[in-house]
Amino acid sequence: MKIFKHINVAHSPDADDIFMYKAIDFGWVSSKNLKLSATALDIQTLNDEALKGTYEATAISFALYPLICEEYALLRTAVSFGEGYGPKLVKKKGAILKRNFKVALSGKHTTNALLFRMAYPQARIVYKNFLEIEGAVLSGEVDAGVLIHESILDFSDELCVEREIWDIW
Repeated sequence: MKIFKHINVAHSPDADDIFMYKAIDFGWVSSKNLKLSATALDIQTLNDEALKGTYEATAISFALYPLICEEYALLRTAVSFGEGYGPKLVKKKGAILKRNFKVALSGKHTTNALLFRMAYPQARIVYKNFLEIEGAVLSGEVDAGVLIHESILDFSDELCVEREIWDIW
């Protein structure tokens, strides 16, 4: 069998991207002319790599798409937020956030960062891997953090939701 094209599908390793890559991993997707493989990276790294054109197909933050629309076409998509579900701005219970509070976001080109910056233009932003944000808030490194993916479903009971970020969309 001659392979005409290798397509590496890049995705984030979180639960909501499972349908993007498990069919490839399990061999459920096949083609006579294509070889498919999957690469898992955090969403900001995927955004950075999309800016470089590294992967043939990749998950990205929707906020990045205007910057890469000449190089990439959208496939049928899903999103990690919508009415009643999505990024949450969390803080320690009892904390009061000032206008210039320090916040951890998952990456400069993420959709949650775009929405957050629209709502809180005076906040001081620190970018972290999405898996490190809850810990940064709990340790006091930042005043608040925007949780995404499965982090929004199960976070410490020492934290509370200040705002649902999805509602800005």
